[in-house]
Amino acid sequence: MRRVVITGMGIWSCLGKNLDEVSTALREGRSGIGLDPQRLDYGYQSALTGIVERPRLKGILDRRQRVGLAEEGEFAYMASREAFATAGLDEDYLLTNEVGILFGNDSSARPVIEAARIMEEKHDTALLGSGYIFQSMNSTVTMNLSTIFHLRGVNLTVSAACASGSHAVGLGCLLIRQGLQDVVLCGGAQEVNFYSMATFDALGAFSRRMDEPGRASRPFDRDRDGLIPSGGAAAVVLEEYEHALARGAHILAEVTGYGFSSNGAGISQPSDEGSVVAMERALRDSGLQPSDIDYVNAHATSTPQGDYYEAIALGKLFDGSQAWISSTKSMTGHECWMAGASEVVYSVLMMRNGFVAPNVNLEHPDEAAARLRLTPVTIETNVNTVLSNSFGFGGTNSALILKKI
Repeated sequence: MRRVVITGMGIWSCLGKNLDEVSTALREGRSGIGLDPQRLDYGYQSALTGIVERPRLKGILDRRQRVGLAEEGEFAYMASREAFATAGLDEDYLLTNEVGILFGNDSSARPVIEAARIMEEKHDTALLGSGYIFQSMNSTVTMNLSTIFHLRGVNLTVSAACASGSHAVGLGCLLIRQGLQDVVLCGGAQEVNFYSMATFDALGAFSRRMDEPGRASRPFDRDRDGLIPSGGAAAVVLEEYEHALARGAHILAEVTGYGFSSNGAGISQPSDEGSVVAMERALRDSGLQPSDIDYVNAHATSTPQGDYYEAIALGKLFDGSQAWISSTKSMTGHECWMAGASEVVYSVLMMRNGFVAPNVNLEHPDEAAARLRLTPVTIETNVNTVLSNSFGFGGTNSALILKKI
């Protein structure tokens, strides 16, 4: 079987605008969550969100390229730019070699709402301009980035709710294993504007702990009261192992396992059984046992039900295991369509720098999580194998296993 390795990574998140900033924030257990007062003015029940800076692309991209980019596309461009740079893939390489792109993205709210507002007020499509169509399509990220970076391989958007970014990495791995691609840019992107999460807020799923933004996200904690929406973008360059060696690439990690499942139950109902199937499938794909895993990056979003069922699933596999467990969403909030990809980046940063990031705000683990080896503080330790979980609405589950080379 062809092996798949990570040779490049990039990140643009509430924890930082590059790999170094994000690695430092993870190690320090620093939260990127704050308040957006516009949300309350707009009618949200909660103003909590990950605070993500918009990149300034004027002078980097020409106007035609900028016009087509939705907010999440801007984040994805910056993350991909860093990923290609760390992989040592310059413009000449991209122009003369086939590189694919798979990105997780499941919505593009702002351009849809803005275009509809113009039409309601002016009743004239000529006033919409040419940018909204490319910003509003679900494939906005891949269609724009494939054009900007001159990518000529697979070009596909993965739409799978909060597991989108993880599935993108898993599917990229399968394409390379099967010999259909040698290099694929994989990632996930999520907009953070106040339009994007209003329907989510309507479910009452967000934390109301607005007096303490940095303490609001509490995965596995008894006193959690909901998730905090967040976003940005993350990108990884996946490459066939021998191909990477031949060009002298610096290998960051290996993707050894991909597992998936569907719960087949209620549209918003989590399942411990579905989670276990995805994790077990990833372990089998890697030829590993739970006892071989050093760290689990849990999906846990700080919702009462979701964390409960994942804790049960983790307990079935990792009770008594050596694996440390934490949810980086305690610092980032829930990065939604981006999360599965960003948590690959976070996990590899821990692996490369010898630490496990904390599950901050974990003061009283709930009953289901009490037997898990959760860490509320940073642990300095060697991390050789990681399991990263991502689950989403509709019962979609994805699990990835990463290994140090």
